[in-house]
Amino acid sequence: MAASSRKTLIEVEPLRTLEEIQEMKLAVQRGNKARPKRSDLAVRDRLLFTFGLNTGLRVSDIVKLTVSDVRGQDVMLIQEGKTKKPRQVVLTGIREEIANYTEGKDKDAWLFPSQKGHGPMTPTQVYRMLRDGGDWMGRHDIGTHTMRKTFGYHYYRRTKDIMKLADIFNHSAPSITKRYIGITQDEIQESLEGFKL
Repeated sequence: MAASSRKTLIEVEPLRTLEEIQEMKLAVQRGNKARPKRSDLAVRDRLLFTFGLNTGLRVSDIVKLTVSDVRGQDVMLIQEGKTKKPRQVVLTGIREEIANYTEGKDKDAWLFPSQKGHGPMTPTQVYRMLRDGGDWMGRHDIGTHTMRKTFGYHYYRRTKDIMKLADIFNHSAPSITKRYIGITQDEIQESLEGFKL
């Protein structure tokens, strides 16, 4: 295979500041096309991004949700698709956004419906939406894991509880979690700032 036809793997990074998070919320709502998104798609995409940031779920688990899975729920129990393990997901922080978004929607409707057909968005569609938002921001390190990594990064920064975060992510070791959220290099750099012998 010629080098020019190989796909380049990007290293997806968390959004490390609240300003980056707000900018990305606007970017996914806006899109990266010449014309603005339809208002229903803009609202859907912003909530999907907000939902991912606040739950730490994988995109493959998010797109399978229906309105009844989240409407009026403080805590949602799911079985993660990748690990097949049960997980309680706390929704209290985004309950108002969920209530506003689901108002008037059928309880059996997909939470994040595709605009193509009658099914849910696919992980590929979510990737394109996030990539377009990243392009608008001038960032090329945005992907489907951005939401999950951002959740983990900020959860760890607030709590410093890597054991609990590893449990939330169903990782086998805290070292995997630290590497996944990109915290290890940040901690090394912070520990060396001002270091002099």
